[in-house]
Amino acid sequence: MPIATPEIYNQMLDSAKAGEYAYPAINVTSSETLNAALRGFAEAESDGIIQVSTGGSEFLSGTKVKDMVTGSVAFAEFAHVVAAKYPVNVALHTDHCPKDKLDNFVRPLLRISQERVDRGENPLFQSHMWDGSAVPLEENLEIAAELLEQASKARIILEVEIGVVGGEEDGVANEINEKLYTTEGDFDRTVEVLGAGEKGRYLLAATFGNVHGVYKPGNVKLRPEILKLGQEVAARKLGLAPGSKPLDLVFHGGSGSLLEEIHEALSYGVIKMNVDTDTQYAYTRPIADHMFKNYDGVLKIDGEVGNKKAYDPRSYGKLAEVAMGDRVVQACENLRSAGRMLAG
Repeated sequence: MPIATPEIYNQMLDSAKAGEYAYPAINVTSSETLNAALRGFAEAESDGIIQVSTGGSEFLSGTKVKDMVTGSVAFAEFAHVVAAKYPVNVALHTDHCPKDKLDNFVRPLLRISQERVDRGENPLFQSHMWDGSAVPLEENLEIAAELLEQASKARIILEVEIGVVGGEEDGVANEINEKLYTTEGDFDRTVEVLGAGEKGRYLLAATFGNVHGVYKPGNVKLRPEILKLGQEVAARKLGLAPGSKPLDLVFHGGSGSLLEEIHEALSYGVIKMNVDTDTQYAYTRPIADHMFKNYDGVLKIDGEVGNKKAYDPRSYGKLAEVAMGDRVVQACENLRSAGRMLAG
């Protein structure tokens, strides 16, 4: 199917909220990892989200160019072509963008999509993330409100973050401390400033102990009940019935989370969960295996010629694509989106 239209993307998110499941949002850095993500979604019969970070976008432009907008536009244009060959709906998203990169990443991409919409086309991306976790809440929400207005005009959904995700991703590092937990006041003020959809739809990455990086299950101390509290705060503020879940929540830093913690988060309204570390490893593991097993083929040892079939990037690239695709299938199963793709 073609990349999800704004209408389809909204329908995907509504379906996930109603069904208490979430879409894996798979970070990619190349055409190969994009194909792996698409393969995984198709095999799981799940719609999904594919996203690029600031560093991933820069890498996609080439190590000589190193331009985030060029890389992300090239990725999106390629994705629009290849995704049409798959039987699932896929939305394109840009991941964490801190304040100092807004002018060189999210804002130019919003302008590009606005130009497309003005021509009667769909936006290039379906959602963008503003990561204001490193600035005070009021400044975070002031910037979020500005971006939400622009995104809404371009038929794009904005993702915002309140609270801090610990660990490190793309050079952005945060300590693991009490700031990892979004407060009741944070939720209240967010709804007050950004509304509940009437100013434009937004996804909320509230933090409940999330940590980026590699951790064994049980080592990350999550408190999913914070998400329940956030929904209760928002429902009261909006005058909604008890048990309502007005917030569209996002789960960041999920590596090392216990499956029961993930499922508890789904029950509180999480509809998107970022998956990066685990799929990076799934992609790289078979490449390492290939290199070790074909050491004398991928290298020209002692003046020999090596084995072209062994060092042809396709020989190990195909293995990596399949392995990463399998990990995407697992993510879909864990998040209960497998087998739930919307009708085309």
